[in-house]
Order: sequence, then C-alpha cells, then structure tokens
Amino acid sequence: MKLIGPFKQVVTLAHLPLRGKLSDEQLEIIVDGGILINNGKIQQVGNFETLKSEHQNIEIEAVEGEQIVLPAFVDSHTHICFGGNRANDFAMRNAGKTYLEIAESGGGIWSSVQHTRNASEEELLKTLLERIDFLITLGITTIEVKSGYGLDVENELKMLRIIKKAQEQTKATLVPTCLSAHLKPRDFEGSNEEYLHYILTEILPKVKEENLAKRVDIFIEKSAFQPEESKDFLLKTKDLGFEITVHADQFTPGSSRIAVEVGAQSADHLEATIDEDIEFLAKSDTVATALPGASLGLGEKFTPARKLLDAGAIVAIASDWNPGSAPMGNLITQASILATFEKLTTAEVLAGMTFRSAFALALEDRGRLAEGLKADFVTFKTNNFQNVLYNQGSLKAESVYINGDLI
Repeated sequence: MKLIGPFKQVVTLAHLPLRGKLSDEQLEIIVDGGILINNGKIQQVGNFETLKSEHQNIEIEAVEGEQIVLPAFVDSHTHICFGGNRANDFAMRNAGKTYLEIAESGGGIWSSVQHTRNASEEELLKTLLERIDFLITLGITTIEVKSGYGLDVENELKMLRIIKKAQEQTKATLVPTCLSAHLKPRDFEGSNEEYLHYILTEILPKVKEENLAKRVDIFIEKSAFQPEESKDFLLKTKDLGFEITVHADQFTPGSSRIAVEVGAQSADHLEATIDEDIEFLAKSDTVATALPGASLGLGEKFTPARKLLDAGAIVAIASDWNPGSAPMGNLITQASILATFEKLTTAEVLAGMTFRSAFALALEDRGRLAEGLKADFVTFKTNNFQNVLYNQGSLKAESVYINGDLI
C-alpha cells in the first residue's frame, strides 16, 4: 500500500452521471489531496495529511511542486495500426480535391490498405508501439485499436495479432476491434453482401478462435456499406458473440439509428446526425462518440455534442487517430477545440475523455478517481485543473500512472 501526493487539486470525476449535460459545479475537487493505492487499485482519495495520519507506516510517494491530478484518459476510437502515410491526401484535400478524386488518384483508405499489407510485421509493431507511447505521454492509458487496413483473412489477422503482441509490450490497456468491414476491398470479386458474408464466415471465426478481438466495427456510408446490409451484418455479428460499434453518420444521416436498433456499444462520428436521431440516441445506452480530429482533418462540421448532451445522451470524445482523415492524434487538443465550438463545459469534456469513453468500451473499472477502481491517473504541473483544456494541449502531462505505478 502506498500514498501518492500531495496534489494541489484532485479532480475525481466521482459521482458524475453517465449521461447528459454537466456543470463544472458538479465536479468534486479535493484540495491538497492524496491517492491511497493498494494492489493497483484506488483504496481511498482524500486530504493528503489526513490519509497520512490515518495510515501509519505506509510508503509515501511524494509529489514535488504544485500539480493537479485527473483520471487517466481513454481513447475509445483509433486506427493506429497502419503502414505508410497519407500526407499527399491532406495536401490534395486542402487544394480542393474531392474524396473521390483523391481515391481515384491512388489515395484514400485503399492506399493505407496497400501500405499496411506491404509492411512487415516488425515494422507495423514498431510504429504501433511508438504511437502507443505517444498517447501515454498525453495521459491516455486505455486505447482502442482497430484493424481495417488488411481487408482479407491474412492481413486482418496480421493486424490483430500485431495489436495482441503490442499489448504484451506496453502497460497501457489496448482494446482491439475488428474493422474488416471498413470498405469492400478493390481486389474482392463480389458484392458488398458477399464481402460481409466473407467476413462472417472466414475472418470472424478465426478472430474468435485466436481471441484476437471481442469487438466488431463497420463503416456505414455511401462510399462503404449501406444501411440494410450493415444492419444484417451487425445482427449476425452479435449472434457470434461479439460486441459491436459503428462508424455512423459521418457524411450522411441515418446509420446512428441502426446502431441503436442493434444495441451497439457506441455510434462514432455523428457529424451528420439529424435532430430526430439525436433524440433516438439520447434514449438509448449507445454511446455517442465525437471524433473532432476527423472534423479538423477533413474541414467538416463537428459532432453536435451540445445537442446530444442536452438531450441526455452519453457523449464520449475520442481521437480517431488514423493516417487519412485524422492524423493529429492529440486528444486533448481536439477535445479543447470541440469544447470551444460546441460550448462544452470542462466537466463534460473531462467526462467524455474518461469514464464515458470507458463505458463505450464496456470498461467500468476506470475513468474516475474512486475506491475500487483501476489506479490509472495523470498529473499536470499547474495549480488549476482548468489550465489543461485552456492551453489546448500545450500543457503537457507531468506524470502518468498505470495501476498506481509511475510510468
């Protein structure tokens, strides 16, 4: 058992509701606080000196200078296992080229598929671990990682096995998701329905057999998979025992409703979600995940997070770090900018990057500083927690703890 502190402010996020809008007055802030750790979990949070006097002869891990502490962040939507880069896509898009024009010139998702297929396992593992390490420096200790740049049995399994290997080499928690339904690959001879059947019969049974992922994702969009075929695929995926999530409403509305109807854990993107579907999401337990990095990368509007929260939805915020539409990867910067445009409170942003994002991954053992939860937290060298978002990512994390250990 050990006591870590004292912290100028401990922002616990304890007692905040899972859904709906939040005011900053609801935040529990313990001044001159400490965190008592036992076997990788939080045993108690309170005033440092009080905890010190109540627990004699325990290890004290002193914190130097003025620091604040938050629960570690959860990035519930990333594509950080990939080969190559798409800087040329970004330049062409900014020069006015359309998505279709970029794809026809050799860019787009298919470009990343080719780079990823051609990359060696060693190269993919090395770059994945480098990206994970970068996210840890931001204070992110739980990271969802998708496949989806393989798009055949051999290469989808290659990606998921690499994610599994990465988990063996990092203390962060990785949550693998099978996104074989990213789009129908150009070298697949058959219809969308036939490719989805191929995933169900050829890829997912092997994913399950090797225990490579418990989650499955699909991109529902005009350029990818259509609503009805996607709904049928998702229901069959659930029958196989997988949790499901959906790329929904990125450019056209309607697919978030499908996500709710099939009981998806989350519906991610939602930039094109219409008001009637906001109400539909708000009445469900499907997490509405905003991906501001994609809005910034594509120059598109942001997820209507304010409307979703006001309607009572569960709103998470994730980075969508990928080589094409969201290459930044800095969740704090993205979330700070989203807050500016959508008028989100600090409490709403912090909740969206912690326990609400964890819920999107079916993880309810983290994201708050409270008794019995995983002791993952991040400190910043400042005397006011508001400075984290105010500085929009330029205030760097001072220390990151996983299971109560300094990383």
